[in-house]
Amino acid sequence: MADTSKKKDLSLISVAESAKFYTSLCLGTTAILSVFAFLFLIPFVVDPSISSLMAEYVPEPVTCVVIQHVYAEGLRNCSWSSCREGCTKEATRCHQIHVNYSRIPFKDWNYSNRSVEWDVVNTRLFINAEGCGYPPSVNCTEFAKQYGYNTRGTPFPCYYSKVYPEMVIVRYSWDDTLRQLILSLAIPNLLFAASIGVLSYWYCPGCGKSCHKYMHRFPADDEEHFNDTSTTY
Repeated sequence: MADTSKKKDLSLISVAESAKFYTSLCLGTTAILSVFAFLFLIPFVVDPSISSLMAEYVPEPVTCVVIQHVYAEGLRNCSWSSCREGCTKEATRCHQIHVNYSRIPFKDWNYSNRSVEWDVVNTRLFINAEGCGYPPSVNCTEFAKQYGYNTRGTPFPCYYSKVYPEMVIVRYSWDDTLRQLILSLAIPNLLFAASIGVLSYWYCPGCGKSCHKYMHRFPADDEEHFNDTSTTY
């Protein structure tokens, strides 16, 4: 009977140790992946989001019209581009679109405003605050068809920067930008902190001591027997 109970105890201990090992492995992997994910998100999400918020784009779209669209090829001719598929490579083919814009909200625009004076003329148009992105969210061919070529003179909604009035983009949402920034900062860091916290509690000797020093200490059976013997004498 005693042997059976000992075997059960040993099997439970073995299962607990195995579970702890695999859990620790998962937590360590999560911590490492969180670091790499955060480093990846810095140039692609965090930095562009902060730049967009600091640029203070208007929340409501204003009115733009295209005045010029140039398609160019070659690094020398593509010093800038309204749209790039990929944010880390140089553009060898580019669409360069110039616009005029009025601070009149697009929802209030009507064709009787055609004679209005434009607030900013002949400025560059970009697809978003970064001027680049990755398919399928960014398709420069479709962007050029929508805002270039035969659309010259047709009003469309756009967003300008209050800090840099010459910067004009066609896609912007303050709520989405802030949400992306918060998530990209919170999720990797929380996963990293939680994983390291659990691993430290399990394997750091100092953490266990600091956690248990506030617990009530009850005397063992030998200590009780020793105290009783000492009081007898």
